[in-house]
Amino acid sequence: MSEEVDQIVQRRNKLAMLRESSSPFPNDFRRTAFAGDLQSQHADTGFSEGQDPIRVKVSGRLMSRRLMGKASFSHIQDATGQVQLFLQKNQLGEAEYEQFRDYDVGDIVGAEGELFRTRTGELTVRVEQIRLLTKALRPLPEKFHGLTDPETRYRQRYLDLVMNEGTRSVFHARAAIIQHIREFMISHRYLEVETPMMHPIPGGAVARPFITHHNALDMDLYLRVAPELYLKKLVVGGFERVFEINRNFRNEGMSTRHNPEFTMMEFYCAYADYNDFIDLTQELVKSLCQSVAGSEQLAYQGTEIDFSGSFERYGMIESILKFNPDISRNMLHDEQAIRELADHLKIQVGPKDGLGKVQMEIFEKHVEHKLIKPTFITGYPVEVSPLSRRNDEQPEISDRFEFFVAGREIANGFSELNDAEDQAGRFQDQMGKKEAGDQEAMHFDADYICALEHGLPPTAGEGIGIDRLVMILTDSPSIRDVVLFPHMRHQQPPAE
Repeated sequence: MSEEVDQIVQRRNKLAMLRESSSPFPNDFRRTAFAGDLQSQHADTGFSEGQDPIRVKVSGRLMSRRLMGKASFSHIQDATGQVQLFLQKNQLGEAEYEQFRDYDVGDIVGAEGELFRTRTGELTVRVEQIRLLTKALRPLPEKFHGLTDPETRYRQRYLDLVMNEGTRSVFHARAAIIQHIREFMISHRYLEVETPMMHPIPGGAVARPFITHHNALDMDLYLRVAPELYLKKLVVGGFERVFEINRNFRNEGMSTRHNPEFTMMEFYCAYADYNDFIDLTQELVKSLCQSVAGSEQLAYQGTEIDFSGSFERYGMIESILKFNPDISRNMLHDEQAIRELADHLKIQVGPKDGLGKVQMEIFEKHVEHKLIKPTFITGYPVEVSPLSRRNDEQPEISDRFEFFVAGREIANGFSELNDAEDQAGRFQDQMGKKEAGDQEAMHFDADYICALEHGLPPTAGEGIGIDRLVMILTDSPSIRDVVLFPHMRHQQPPAE
């Protein structure tokens, strides 16, 4: 029998004995203080003689025990931090003290007593009463080694949160980032809205969807790949500034930057264009750096990234030329030459892919990972931007940008296409690609075309990847580090 299995057996035996004498899962203990609050509020309290006692009731998970005969020390941990407990047999009484000695690390307890400071200066509760609130049947990971295996941390996030303060701090930061974004948008007069997560037609992005089925309606539905088309319908309806912090689902590959479901903020503003949103994005990111990190100079995976000043900006073609000196402009604008270049670069190109599609493939594989500084890339081909407005001076490119940091795309924004006939034509082009086997190509959305025919004002729209933004701001190497429960390959549950 392994040591862990032996501990589980012992804990189950203890629980069985508890069931015979009392309710082992009481729900009538009410704490009066949190550990972290006590630590901050009493950081300078000396607890001198004659001072009125400070009585508290605290609760949390038992993280350590030092049993020393007639006196013992323990630490409990709640959502805000840890506080030490000091327990004495003559204070608790022999029966209650012996019950405590039978507790296990990992149990949930409630304790009541007076605050004092030990000789070493640690804030401590001198316990007068202690109760077992939940018996933990499985042991925590061994404290000396902690929980370091990434696979276990992702699969059993609850243990990761119990054992690793760094993990807890990442998700506190994530909550603060989302709250800051929400307040920023509201301060700029945007209205927060909610749109459907199940769509009759997948739209708003070039992506492969998940499919489900509605029994009562006897129809297939798609988990949303993006909320874009619904949000623009709201702009048609007169909600001129809207945003949604939403979950999206894309049935595609997984990596350190991709999870099948992810969080994004999309927002739209009437009477604005993509240049306005470049400025707004820069303002938002700078304010996040100051609010969350306290500085516009951040370190990400050992690389210093400077968010101060104006962010860099290149056209897509110019960025290819800048970071690939062996490529000439003529190569990128001649269809035969660019196909030969793609073959030389080992980039697979479909027979129906146009010039813009091949340019995009070269950019993604030979430029994106080099965009370490905060950088806006503009001038994307219309061919790969089916919802973007054409540029008035160069109709082969769109009024679109993407924002990159640390070699990864963080945001995608553009001036919206509000020409219903042009949009219908592009949907037709997408349908042709779908029929040719492109599983990510868009459907023809007649309802959205109908909305456009009622009139969409000149509008700018953008999507910001919240998960990737959190990765940058918390120095996290993988999207799985910033998603509480990332998707993993199926595994059998822990053994008894």
